[in-house]
Amino acid sequence: MAAAAGAWLESLDAEQAAAARRGTPGADAEADAERLRWYYTPTDHGGLPLKDMRPAQQSLAMQLVASGLSTAGYNTVATVMGLENILDHVEGWSVDWGRERGRDPGLYWLRVFGEPGGNAPWGWRFGGHHVSLNNLVVDGAVRSTTPCFIGSDPAAAPLLGPNPLRPLGGAEDLARELVRSLRPELAARAVLLDRAPSDIIGGNRTRIGDGDEMLHLPDIWRGHFTEQRLIDRVTAMDERAEGGSGYGPADHAALALTTVPKGVAAAELDTGQRELLRTLLQTYLGRVPDGLTAVPGEAALEAVHFAWAGGTAPEDPHYYRLQGPRLLVEYDNTQRQVNHAHSVWRDPEADFGFDALAAHRTAHH
Repeated sequence: MAAAAGAWLESLDAEQAAAARRGTPGADAEADAERLRWYYTPTDHGGLPLKDMRPAQQSLAMQLVASGLSTAGYNTVATVMGLENILDHVEGWSVDWGRERGRDPGLYWLRVFGEPGGNAPWGWRFGGHHVSLNNLVVDGAVRSTTPCFIGSDPAAAPLLGPNPLRPLGGAEDLARELVRSLRPELAARAVLLDRAPSDIIGGNRTRIGDGDEMLHLPDIWRGHFTEQRLIDRVTAMDERAEGGSGYGPADHAALALTTVPKGVAAAELDTGQRELLRTLLQTYLGRVPDGLTAVPGEAALEAVHFAWAGGTAPEDPHYYRLQGPRLLVEYDNTQRQVNHAHSVWRDPEADFGFDALAAHRTAHH
């Protein structure tokens, strides 16, 4: 990872490097503030975008991205980036977001924090529409890979032949199979509401807190729009999504994130259902290379809770959550007539490597 980051940085000219580099993680709160920002909307994610790199530099950038992902994770991220061309077609080539091309596979940004290699903390972030990867290296080891967001719009797109393109199909189908397998008394506790929210609840918060409710669309961009037509567009999108969900204040409160997990614990599931849950969880933990995150043993798995909101038919808007020690997973597919999915994997205690940086400071300062 350090070699890939170094090779990319060495290829940049001075102007590119000024956009691509920021200070050492954890050096001070003000300097670290940029590292802790992340987005999944088609906004400026911060850094040097692919479109401003020469082809050889783009290749080096993608080699760094691949170093933090499993083969399946890299394939999924690369596919999601390519979906920008499909989404442009779906929207009739009409959405601009205040720039020359609104849906642009060149608008994925890479930024390195600190100096790659050695024992000092350093990290990198790669993000654009529906992708946010955040990696921290401390004392020569990868210590954090979250928040890790992957979305898909469209969630399903036709291909030649019988099978559609579904980058997050496994994460959706396994969860649906699990909720539909629950006996009635467990289903009554797992299904928090019969309607789904319009987005994940945690949004793009830096830290997850007890009682957090869903953020609205205008609040998950890098600053609010100043051009009135774009303000009107994003406001109308949010209002349509909220109207479609049918949610009111009591519904948002029912789905609020809490320290004590909601839903049904894996300890209450039968053997087949626990295996389904383990396989579902692997669609998230398996985004990164083997060894960067531990597959939970039986005791740890039993503490993971599964919760659902919405209908359970494929055409129904739906949301689910996996929550346990140092784990929060959220998934929704509600927008664009249930053809626009979001999924995020987080470690509420140690996103962005807060714990690793604290330990490093204690040991070295």
